[in-house]
Amino acid sequence: MEMISKRNKWMKFLVLLLAVMILSPAFAQKKKKDDEETISPAFVEGVTYALPRTGFRVHVEAMREKFVPGPYAAFAEQLLGIQNAKTRAYSKWSVVGIKIETFSEPDPEQVHKAIGEVASMLSLSSNGCLAGINVSAPVEIPMSVQTNKTFQKPDIDDGFSFDYFSDTPFVIAGDSTNGFRPTRVSAEQKAAEAAKRILNSRMNQYELATLRIDGDYPDGKAYEVSLEEMQRTEQNYIKLFVGRTTYKTESYSFDYVPGSKEKNASVIFRISDENGVVPASDLSGKPVMIEFEPDDALQAQYQKKASSENPNAGSQGIFYRMPAVANVKITYGLNPLASARTTVAQFGVVAPLPEEFLNGIYSISFHPETGAIKSVSTK
Repeated sequence: MEMISKRNKWMKFLVLLLAVMILSPAFAQKKKKDDEETISPAFVEGVTYALPRTGFRVHVEAMREKFVPGPYAAFAEQLLGIQNAKTRAYSKWSVVGIKIETFSEPDPEQVHKAIGEVASMLSLSSNGCLAGINVSAPVEIPMSVQTNKTFQKPDIDDGFSFDYFSDTPFVIAGDSTNGFRPTRVSAEQKAAEAAKRILNSRMNQYELATLRIDGDYPDGKAYEVSLEEMQRTEQNYIKLFVGRTTYKTESYSFDYVPGSKEKNASVIFRISDENGVVPASDLSGKPVMIEFEPDDALQAQYQKKASSENPNAGSQGIFYRMPAVANVKITYGLNPLASARTTVAQFGVVAPLPEEFLNGIYSISFHPETGAIKSVSTK
């Protein structure tokens, strides 16, 4: 009986030992997993940033020439000897001035994420572009908004009328020959009267000048005022034959951001004789083109020198830009309107920053307008 009891105790011990042996690996694995989670890296995500691209703001000054023919244009040659007097109204717009400016903004084609400890050392500009690594005071781009004017002001009536220049009545009283019925004065009669006024004004100016030469005019100032008034009257009556031309000046601004691979000319705005300067989408006008010619030799050298033999290049997600130089031309038909040579960030080459500079020892600043390296120094 005692022997059976000892055997039972031994069997219980073996069962307990076997259970411990079975549970030990699972416990060890859970312990190992808990330890791995405890010592996992502090940085599993990163900081997203963008490199900048260059945009162009084109300020345009346009002038409208508007012609209204005179009511007596058909009689200009007959009565005054003025040939080829215009008889059709027209409106014509032309560009009289262009100014090109640049601005920077984040490039949607160059958005990156800094990963690892270097992400805690990043400094970004206010628009989200890379400004520095391990720097104390990053460069700030002032936030500003400019409203571009893309419409023209309505015309304001200046009160002008050709009727004010002629004192010839439109209707004259009748007499016994027509039963005293009022008679309308013909255009030819009114034109003849206006021509007579012009010739009389010229003769009066001649006589006034003769008196001035002879020294009989009492007041020099009165002479100048009288002569000026006669000349103004003459010019007003001449407009009845040659017509009236007025000018109106408007200012506009348009923004354009070229793509990184843009080679062909693009429409930036249009000019319509009827509507003036209009957006590129308005097909009522003729196109004004903007064209870019990058410096291919500079790009080729950048591309050649930017390649890295380090297999880990760019692994921490820090990139910078070597901006290109390009000629910018704005043309209307075959006529050049403006040109400039400037830096265009997106035409340049993007390269990874050397990993050796990301160990916290170096302080690196970038130009937020172009993404180029500004300086590298030790802390």
